[in-house]
Formats: sequence, C-alpha cells, structure tokens
Amino acid sequence: MEFMDSLDGQPSSDVLPVLWTTFEPFNVDCFSCGRSLEFLWGMDHTDGPDMLQQCIQYFNEGHSYAVIVDMMSTLHGVHISLRSLKTKLNEAGLYHRKDYSSTNAITRAIRLELRGPGQLFGYRTMWQVLKQKYNLRVRRDQVMNLLRELNHQGCERRARRRFIRRTYHSMGPNYMCHADGYDKLKPFGLALSGCIDGFSRKVLWLACGSTNNDPSVIAHYFLSCVRNLGVIPMRLRTDCGTENGTMAAIQCTLRHHHNDHYSGASSHMYGSSTNNQRIESWWSIFRKGRAQFWMELFADLKDAGYFNGSHEHQCLLRFCFGDVRLWNSHRIRPSRTASCPGGVPNELYYLPHRFGSRDCGFKIELAELNAFPEARLTRAPCGDTNMQEYLDLAMESNHLQKPEYWQSATELYLKLKEIAQL
Repeated sequence: MEFMDSLDGQPSSDVLPVLWTTFEPFNVDCFSCGRSLEFLWGMDHTDGPDMLQQCIQYFNEGHSYAVIVDMMSTLHGVHISLRSLKTKLNEAGLYHRKDYSSTNAITRAIRLELRGPGQLFGYRTMWQVLKQKYNLRVRRDQVMNLLRELNHQGCERRARRRFIRRTYHSMGPNYMCHADGYDKLKPFGLALSGCIDGFSRKVLWLACGSTNNDPSVIAHYFLSCVRNLGVIPMRLRTDCGTENGTMAAIQCTLRHHHNDHYSGASSHMYGSSTNNQRIESWWSIFRKGRAQFWMELFADLKDAGYFNGSHEHQCLLRFCFGDVRLWNSHRIRPSRTASCPGGVPNELYYLPHRFGSRDCGFKIELAELNAFPEARLTRAPCGDTNMQEYLDLAMESNHLQKPEYWQSATELYLKLKEIAQL
C-alpha cells in the first residue's frame, strides 16, 4: 500500500490522521500485526486536560478502571482503552496499590474530620472522604485501624447499632416548665391545655375548655397555676403559637427583677413542638391512657345520633372529662436518656432534697399577680354563660348530681339532651 512505510511495515506518521477520518475507530487494525488501534484513538482524544481531570476525578471517587472506561464512553462520548487509561493515570502518579500517602498525613486528615460530623463516619465512609476531599491514597484496612485508635467510643457506639438520644438535663423542680395545647378532642368541643414540670414530670395544670387558642385563656391558666403554687418557674418553654404570647410576656415580666442568668426575657423559650419533649411525651401517654377512651366514647355517641357537633352538644360534653390526679401519684421509672431521677411526681416536686436537687422556682406575691387582668378572668365551664345557667337550672330542678364516672356522665348527657330537646 502507498501509505505503508517500506522499511518496517508500520503506518507512516503523516498518514495516521487519514486513518481517523477514514475508518471507524473500533474497526481499525494494524496492517502488520493485526493489533487493534482503538487505544491510539483513545489516547488521541484524551490528551486534553479536561478529559484527564475527569478520569482523575473518577479514580479518586474509588471507581475501578473498567468502570471509568465505561463511564467515559457512556457519559462523555470518549472511547478510551483500558491500557491507555492506566497509562494516563500512571503518568499522573495515580496507582491503586502503591505510592500510599504517609500515615501522618492520613492521621491529620482523620483528626480534622473527627472535629465535625466525621465523628459519625464508619471506616468505609471515612476512606471515601480521605480519597475525595483530601486526595489521599490510603488502604481501607489502615483507615479502619486508625479510626479504632482515634475514635474508640464512636466505633463502640456504631457496633451497638443503636440510636443515641440526647440527655435531658434539669436542675430541679420549677427549673423548666413545658406548656402546650392538645387538639385531638377538639372535634367534640373539648380543647385542652396543659403544663408539666420537666424535672418531676408533675402535671401543673390540665384544663379543659371551649378554646385553647385564646391568649387570655392560656394566660389565665398560667396565673392560676402560679397562684396555687406560690412560685414562678425559672424558665418556661412553649411552641411558637400565638396563644402563648401573653403567657410568655407575663413570665418575662414577673422575672425581670431577678438577678439570675435566665432573668427577664431569657426566662421564656420558644421552640418547635417536636423539641418540647416533656409535654409532647406526656400527651402520648395521655392519649393511650385517657384520651383514646373518650374519643371512642364520643364517636359512639356520634354514630348513634346523640351528638352532631353543634355548639350546644359540645357544651354538654365538656363536663364529662376526668381529672389527672392519678398521674401525679404514678411512679416513673428511671431513664437512661435523662439526668432526672425516677419516682413519684409529687415526691419529686415537693421533696427535691431527697433526690439531691433543689427547688429552682422564685417566690411570687399575690399583689404582683393581681396586676394582670387575666388573673380575674372568669369563664363558664361549658364555654357559654347562657348555656351554663340553663344547665345549672336544669340539674337543680330535676335533682341531678354531678357525674363521677364515665357511665354517670353519659347518662347525664343523655338526660340533659332530652330535657333541653337538643
């Protein structure tokens, strides 16, 4: 052939460009030895710095040589042979099984990662981070051994395969009180508001009314609780609902003249409902132990046609709710996720010295409480003054008694419904 060199039978250099424009790359073979010229095609088209950097990036990500060849062909349209890829990477000083980074450099990088979220990494993730972020060449078993030495506690936690919860801390009763509303019974006209002490888990108030969205009503519950206890908590935590604004202002006002670290505006804390753990946890217990029964009972009344969701029917149901005195006598077992001791809530609240703690509340004078108009707020138990007067008169004229159990409460509801012709 005219383009073959007569001396050694190899293609001359001035004819090679013609090969690339004339023949398909996968079908070109050497005319002398029959070897595929695909590797020459790959080398010719990967001489650019961009393609080489892409290969290096895939190499640092931990991909095998065969996968890099496939990714270059599929994602970038660049056909490169396995031998050409290895040659290019070797020229760049990249090898899979030699020229490893020094132990000191690897140790410094691991220590740097352990200061942040890297303390949660296992050795496989840390191995990838060292290669991609720090461009280090390191064996995976070496990373495993170094992590076991530098982060022994983290390795033990991951080996247990258990979720690590944060520990709840409280200095004593009235250190942190958690307030929130409960809306699961609202379809039946029962709006609940509650507050729990974080240390003793004593329910400070659990009030049932026609609403738990009125700021003046929530403030009235708070002032009534403070008046009964004679102390104001060091800190109060609520969610970001507008109904808590007045209560938060009263808390900060009553604490403004104190000299502790949490005095004034720092005595109240806003946060999400999911982080208000003490009261949210208690609502879960309350649902299982009390609210679920009332929800099913009221649903049965609704299915039987004795409740239609009207204002009058909701007023009739509001007196059927039970108290929570049993909870404050309930014994709480110790928890590994809280620094607070276990025991009976009333004992933990009133006798903190028996548990190595102290009362963190501040004494409050009644004159300070009476300065707020919410302290004199009065509302009818059923939420409607006219309806309340009518129900009281109906009970008196028919010689009916206040219910003590759910059976008598249900009977009274049906009786008053019949008398009122609702």
